[in-house]
Amino acid sequence: MNGPGEPFAVRVPPGYRVGPWEVRAPLATGAFGSVYEARRTGGASEAGLPRTAALKFLPTGTNTPRRLSHLRELVDREVELYRRLRHPRLIRMYQTLTVDDPALPGLDGATVLVLEKAEGSLSALLTASPRPAAGPALLAQICEGLHQLHTAGWVHGDLKPANVLLMHDGTVRLADFNMAAELEGTHAYTPAFSTPDYTPPELLWTEIGERGRRIRPSADIWAFGVLAHLVLTDSFPLPGGTPTARRDAAVAYARSTDALRLSPELPDVWRDIVRDCLARTHAERVGGAELLRRVATAAGTAGRPGRLPRLRTPHRRSRRTTVTAAVAATLTVAVLGYAVSDRTSGSPDGKSPVTPASYGAAELRTDKGVPVTYRRLIVDSAHDCVQPEVTPALIAAMLKAESDFDPDLADPHAGREGEYGIARWTPSLLRWWIRADGVPASATPRPPFSPAESIPAMGRYLCYMEPLLNATGLKGDRRVLLAAAYRTSYKKVNGAGGVPPNTRAYADRVAHYLKVYTPPGRT
Repeated sequence: MNGPGEPFAVRVPPGYRVGPWEVRAPLATGAFGSVYEARRTGGASEAGLPRTAALKFLPTGTNTPRRLSHLRELVDREVELYRRLRHPRLIRMYQTLTVDDPALPGLDGATVLVLEKAEGSLSALLTASPRPAAGPALLAQICEGLHQLHTAGWVHGDLKPANVLLMHDGTVRLADFNMAAELEGTHAYTPAFSTPDYTPPELLWTEIGERGRRIRPSADIWAFGVLAHLVLTDSFPLPGGTPTARRDAAVAYARSTDALRLSPELPDVWRDIVRDCLARTHAERVGGAELLRRVATAAGTAGRPGRLPRLRTPHRRSRRTTVTAAVAATLTVAVLGYAVSDRTSGSPDGKSPVTPASYGAAELRTDKGVPVTYRRLIVDSAHDCVQPEVTPALIAAMLKAESDFDPDLADPHAGREGEYGIARWTPSLLRWWIRADGVPASATPRPPFSPAESIPAMGRYLCYMEPLLNATGLKGDRRVLLAAAYRTSYKKVNGAGGVPPNTRAYADRVAHYLKVYTPPGRT
């Protein structure tokens, strides 16, 4: 249905019908699914369904068994929340459908969620109009949505501007519930995905168990504090020009080696609220009815109906980008977030919206077959390393040579322990690189290994080895030598004075794909 580099993960032709719905224009896409505007074609018998809706297509009937299982888990999380919770600040699901169309293998078996159609997202609003006048009232409604979720015993798990939708009447809805999880006592368990700028420090180095990552409602409170600071000041509360730098600043702050320095442009009435949301430990963060009361008071909405003036995403030129009618026809998740399992939206500066398929385009070709699903993992893993030889094109070339981008690879006969996953990790070696804080995992991880674990670990290992390669006396492209060290060891590369003979075929494949994936004009 969609070839390499095409922007929509699930392509659905205009006019395609599923149930009582006819697909119209594309709205949003992510790594695994896509959202389309649709018109209801059924008659009066379709009581309770609106005339228009947003259809989210998730290919739960296709892909490899492991990826299929992963998608099914995400869909089940979201559907379960929709079915059990009906609150005015949560996006509404009207029905679920299954595509039955053997003639279109890319769609056959897909799960379709029929959702409320939004006017736009907070991400789009902030891109076109930084520090919007309605910001405080928007924050009050977002806080209401979080309170409704937490009171019902759920954690959102991925609160950010792209997942806050603005409706036609100006009211707010929270979306992206495939990371949401129901509390079991004080904790819930979510997949090992996150958006670094909105992730609390304690989750940046947490271990990932068999059930996923343990998370508390206080993680949503931290994300709300970051979001409030961004809405009110057009800046993040922690310093740094990239998500990686801000992540490191969050870790330093949590370890008390750095202080929290909020923007002087943050209004005084909000300063204490944001500071209490961004407390170093989860136990210190404000939450519950107390946070709701304080936000409503600061926004001036206490005791008044929580409805905003009608909002529309401005179609005007801003200092960041131009939002036009043509762009609106192909909105991405960063502009209109409908929970499509996307962890790749946003540019490296965290502000300008880009499609998942174009993320990091200046450093990694978008038209040469690098799967959209892994682009952000690849680009961000390279950016986490200060060594200039560790580039997105190198990591992509190595993944191609290692596994042909197969996340389900299992080679139990390779060595004593075998090699597994997209980066072909040996379990006992992965133990040393799986954690972002540099501390080895307490136990040897057991396969299967997800790309979210494998690709960043590859970047960390390459970054570690690069300074250990001899500075002089080695023959060949240093990036290819680094790939050879990954396949053997840096000691063998140094000893051979270049690529060891038994690794030349692999090194040649990496060198070939380095050229293929590197954009013109870059070396």
